[in-house]
Amino acid sequence: MKVKVYTIGGKTRGSIELPEFFEEEVREDLIKRAVIASQSSRFQPQGVDWYAGKRTSAFSVGPGRGVSRVPRVKGHHHPTSGRGAIVPQAVGGRTAHPPVVEKKIKKRINRKEKIKALRSAIAATAKKDLVLRRGHRAENAPSIPLIVEDKLETLKTTADSKKALEKLKVWEDVLRAKEKKIRAGRGKMRGRKYKGKKSLIIVVAKDEGISRAARNLPGVDVVEAGKLGVEDLAPGTHCGRLALYTKRAVSVLAERLGVKG
Repeated sequence: MKVKVYTIGGKTRGSIELPEFFEEEVREDLIKRAVIASQSSRFQPQGVDWYAGKRTSAFSVGPGRGVSRVPRVKGHHHPTSGRGAIVPQAVGGRTAHPPVVEKKIKKRINRKEKIKALRSAIAATAKKDLVLRRGHRAENAPSIPLIVEDKLETLKTTADSKKALEKLKVWEDVLRAKEKKIRAGRGKMRGRKYKGKKSLIIVVAKDEGISRAARNLPGVDVVEAGKLGVEDLAPGTHCGRLALYTKRAVSVLAERLGVKG
């Protein structure tokens, strides 16, 4: 696949032959498995205190008293007059089936499948129908994927990065990501009231200031090609993220994935 290379001013400067994985079949099933495997590796095992709900002197008086054999805290007048304790159905009792740290919460994926998923996720960024289906506003983008000169990596200020994205006609997608949505459900009470959107991803060979220049742009991520993962290209398991590659980044990806490019 041969595409044009653009300057940060939005003008054409030559062309480049993209590596073969940009034309690979998009395997959405593999991409989803790879993202879930990446997410699950960050999960923290959860369990309960072994003695939770059991720190009490309650005991059962046994049968023949005309009451249930629930362990009870000693009452003032009679051993059967106290409130129930320890058992799951009692207030303050133990949990019936608590989570255990032994539970297998990490999903795994084979190494070759993971590589295949990364190649597939990169290929998805080169398909305009998938990019638009994901909700990105890239109708006016001069090319998908967008290949830009290496000078982009050296931008230092937000104003410079904004100007470059405007010239490349993808600024509209950044404005789309600025809109926030209030989360449904209990998550509003747990420090994550608002849901943000993902905008474009800038893939560079070496970060020489661009991450600082783009850090205040809503939804924009900057990733070095050597560290690029499936989760970066398919947030939430949905492939087809609007991507902007520098010319050197394409070469790094080709070398990393072992193909000529």
